[in-house]
Order: sequence, then C-alpha cells, then structure tokens
Amino acid sequence: MNEVLVPTLLMGAGVALILVALRYPATREAAASRSLARRFEDVLVRAGIERVPPVAFMVAIALIAIVCAAAALATTGIAVLALLAGVFGGWIPVALIQWRARQRRRAHRGVWPDAIDHLIAAVRSGLGLGESIAQLAKVGPELLRDDFAYFSRSYRATGSFDHAVNEIKDRLADPTADRIFETLRMARRVGGTELVVVLRSLGTFLREEQAVRHEAEARQGWVMNAARLAVVAPWLVLVMLASRPEAAAAYNTPAGAVVILSGLTVTVLTYRLMTRIGRFREEGRWFA
Repeated sequence: MNEVLVPTLLMGAGVALILVALRYPATREAAASRSLARRFEDVLVRAGIERVPPVAFMVAIALIAIVCAAAALATTGIAVLALLAGVFGGWIPVALIQWRARQRRRAHRGVWPDAIDHLIAAVRSGLGLGESIAQLAKVGPELLRDDFAYFSRSYRATGSFDHAVNEIKDRLADPTADRIFETLRMARRVGGTELVVVLRSLGTFLREEQAVRHEAEARQGWVMNAARLAVVAPWLVLVMLASRPEAAAAYNTPAGAVVILSGLTVTVLTYRLMTRIGRFREEGRWFA
C-alpha cells in the first residue's frame, strides 16, 4: 500500500497543478512579463479576496489535492480513482474562485445603473470627473464602494486619471465598467456637454439588459442543474461499487483503469457540451 500511496499522491498533486496552470493560458508576451503568481493574484482580486496571497492559494490547492487523493486511496484502494480524486480536489478551489468571481460580476451588474445615477448627480453638481468617481466610495452602491475607494487612492497618489481608470478596470474586469470608464475617459479628453445624456442613456440600457438577462438565466437554469446531476450520478455509483473488495480489485487492474478513464473522458466532454449549451454567454471586454 505504501509503495502505491506515495507515487499516487505525487502524481495527483502534479496533475492538479498542471491543470490549474493550463486553466489560465497566456500569450508568449504575457507569459514573459507575468508570473503564475501574478495571474492567480488577478483572479483573487476579481473574486474579491485579494487579501489571500497567491502563493498561499497555490499551496492550498496542492494540499487539498493530496488530501483528496489520500482519502480516495485509503477508502477504495484504487490507484486511478485516487489520482482522479487528487485532480478533482485541486480543481475545487479554482472552481470556487471562478464561481465567486462570476457571482461578484453578476452582483455588480445589478448595481451599475445606481452607480451611474450617483455619478450623474455628482457631475451635475459641478465636480470634476475624478472627484465625482472618488465620491462614489462614500455615496455609491455598497458593493462598489471598495473599488471606488481603490480608484480614489490611485488617483490621489498618481494624479493621473488614465492610470487610475486602467487600474480599476483591471480590478473589476467587467465589460460594463469598461464602457462606463471609457466614456468618462473620452469625456475628460475631448470635453463636451452631452456626458449626462450619454450616462443617462447607458443607465437605461443597462436596466433593460439586466431584466432580459434575468429572464433568460431563469429559463436556462434547468439545463445547468441537469448537467451537474448527470456528472455526479455515475461517479457516486462508482464510489459505492468500489466499497466492495471484489469491485475494487477489478477496477485496480489495467482494464479497470481504462474503464474509469474512458468514463472520465465521456463525462468531461458531455459536461462541457451541456454547460456550453445552457450557459448564458458573457459579454466580452472590448475595452480591456
């Protein structure tokens, strides 16, 4: 058992880290200038937990992968199943962070019209654009106050409106925020008296878009639930079968490993297909 345990744990941790790294592909130029820790830091910031160090997050991924692999091996005695458990365990923290980032973006999408209303009021009162945005750290929507406070600190520290806008856009990673801040950037550069009209029209459009999106997501939610159920059910059956010694011995052979890996391939492909069909397409960042 010990001769199989150590290699299995090491393989599980290695595969988990490889999959996590491949989850965030980068171009050659980006890979040369940004480390893996930096990419993890960006993901954590977008999820709203920027206080967690990227290195600590990567260590947590490795530890969870090792624990899951060890637990699966101790429970079933199947090396292949332990390896898959390690990969799945390493994927869980990344999936949770991505889910949190999506939930945070969805929550922000619902309060951007209110932020635009506050911004319009500040602009009409005679404040400059930089001061108007910084004021939202106190009077803006609660969910966005920390982000606007970040903009305020950056703007006051550097004195550069463009630099502060770029930083908050990277922090939010939100297409709606990109449109709003690019509108404000253009208004600051070229001037004009139509900024209030443009912002008001944008706020109206965002409210209408939010209503349509909520209706579409409610109708397509059953597809996502069916995909998750279809993924979990056969593996629960496999775990129950593996609790029997004769079944564990059968799956612990090369033929059994082929069966498990074939099932994994089919599961991943079908799940990706169903989620692609059922997921509401996210708007791209044209002004990133």
